Amino acid sequence: MSEIEAFIAKLPKVELHLHIEGTFEPELMLEIAERNGLPAPFPSVEAAHRAYRFDDLQSFLDLYYRGMNVLLKAEDFRDLALAYFARAHADNVRHAELFFDPQAHTDRGVALDSVFEGLCSAMEQAATDYGITSCLIPNFLRHLDESSAQSAFDACLDHRDAITGSGLDSGERGNPPSKFARVFERVRAEGFHIVAHAGEEGPASYVTEALDILGAERIDHGVRAMDDDALIERLAAQETVLTVCPQSNVRLKVVAEMADHPLKRMAERGLKVTINSDDPSYFGAYIGDNMIWCQQALALTREDLVAMTQNAITGSFVDQLRKKQMGDELADCSQV
Repeated sequence: MSEIEAFIAKLPKVELHLHIEGTFEPELMLEIAERNGLPAPFPSVEAAHRAYRFDDLQSFLDLYYRGMNVLLKAEDFRDLALAYFARAHADNVRHAELFFDPQAHTDRGVALDSVFEGLCSAMEQAATDYGITSCLIPNFLRHLDESSAQSAFDACLDHRDAITGSGLDSGERGNPPSKFARVFERVRAEGFHIVAHAGEEGPASYVTEALDILGAERIDHGVRAMDDDALIERLAAQETVLTVCPQSNVRLKVVAEMADHPLKRMAERGLKVTINSDDPSYFGAYIGDNMIWCQQALALTREDLVAMTQNAITGSFVDQLRKKQMGDELADCSQV
């Protein structure tokens, strides 16, 4: 292990862009399918990995929804999240903000009560076992209509004490943020934080819509903002945090290879970028892997990595005391 890799390993990390369904490793997927008496989504672990070849975001999403079909009960969601937290602990993650897709579960007959019960149980255990704090952020599926998102939000309000905010994900093409203006007006009125996927496959204008129409406090991905100089200046001036997922962008062909990724150029333009894993089991890279690969391909310095981690702390939806605790850990690490 090189000196910089050792530094990355001990860096106290904060993950702001993580889809819990996207952490579903094939071994656990097949185990839960068998436990629930369901046909396996793939004939073997090896077959699953061979299937993880994507031409674009939609081809990934097709496999993503296929895999989650075996999740039926609270214990399934608990096991899924616990497996992620164990891996996150190994990466020295100190805080994680978990996205999940309520519509993807309720639309196939899974009770939202079961989803919340399982995920919240795992979050509590992760805090006890690993000292990892976490938040839960349901995302609306943008390929569905706004009335479906409204119904999903209604259902989530029955568990309002368990959620921190709401987001928007799924395929961007043809699904601008403005499509969901009214549901996010309700999210704001209820006092929740707002995030939104924008500027991944969609244009820079989707980032602007997410800010102006939805009221997004963070932008998930946001790499297409680099196509609009005025937007770059605005994001930098507002200190809007962008939750960038470099390996995801490579695997989904948003960029050709890691050396082409705009992450470092974004930081040099004053953007508050962070490094995250998105759907790590499908893309083969958890947050530590993403940091290492970015460092190697983009020549990130220790100072770059510390600054991006501080951006994640600042942009997290925790109280000031927890932010200070994480900031102190980061300062201690960066001084060694």
